[in-house]
Amino acid sequence: MDRITDLLAAGRTFSFEFFPPKNDDEQRLLSRTIADLQPLNPSFVSVTYRGGRISRERTTRVVVDLIKNTALTPMAHLTCVAHPRFELGEILGGFRAVGVENLLALGGDPLPAEESYKELEYASELVELGRRTGFGSIGVAAHPAGHPRSPDLVSDRDRLASKLELADFAITQFFFKLEEYERLREDLAARRVTKPVLAGIMPITSLTSVLHMAQLSGYAVPDDIVKRITAGGDDPQEIRKRGIDVAVELCSDLLTAGVPGLHFYTLNFSKATREIYTRLRLVPD
Repeated sequence: MDRITDLLAAGRTFSFEFFPPKNDDEQRLLSRTIADLQPLNPSFVSVTYRGGRISRERTTRVVVDLIKNTALTPMAHLTCVAHPRFELGEILGGFRAVGVENLLALGGDPLPAEESYKELEYASELVELGRRTGFGSIGVAAHPAGHPRSPDLVSDRDRLASKLELADFAITQFFFKLEEYERLREDLAARRVTKPVLAGIMPITSLTSVLHMAQLSGYAVPDDIVKRITAGGDDPQEIRKRGIDVAVELCSDLLTAGVPGLHFYTLNFSKATREIYTRLRLVPD
């Protein structure tokens, strides 16, 4: 199985993110989406850790299925907050046992007190545990506007720089302007950090849903982007069309600026990503 570190060393990557299904209907949707997107030959795909401890089985099942039944290179997500240290070690060992080479180490969103653990509180600690478990390709999350729990942007960048001293690459939360990414890259360069930072892309196909997700992640969608998306009124198809336009322009700007990779948050749907690929002329022959 390919390591993402090797793929990035060889050139720009294009990747997709999926979340594990909760029921049979979501499983059928995910299976269709994977089948639709596999012909685009992504460099790798990632599988989120959705929720708390119950995601252990769900995420593992999707990753194993990708390994056994597709030619795709998977990356497993794992969060600190959902497990005590020994369970995190067990999960990492289980991933390695089935051949997983790539890990995205995350602190994780806050869980209810009765479901949360703090033996490992920060992603950097999970990176270190992953190294001891044998992972040679480990990524972390980056927030162009700063992590919602960071007191200020300077401390956020300092912590990200520290994480990237231990990890191999980062993937950003979604954003909508080139300057947001460029500022992040410049801030890291000022701290002598030059490891690859992949840009997370979220096509706006529903303004309500993206505003909700942005609120959960502590990110404010820029006002001019909201105005542009809604300039044609509240017709869902018009909003979707303008949202795809914004994503295509952002991707084009990022590619021109030399981004090392684009990582598409698919939400387990394929159509928007396929449209963007076609318009950017990324579809394989």
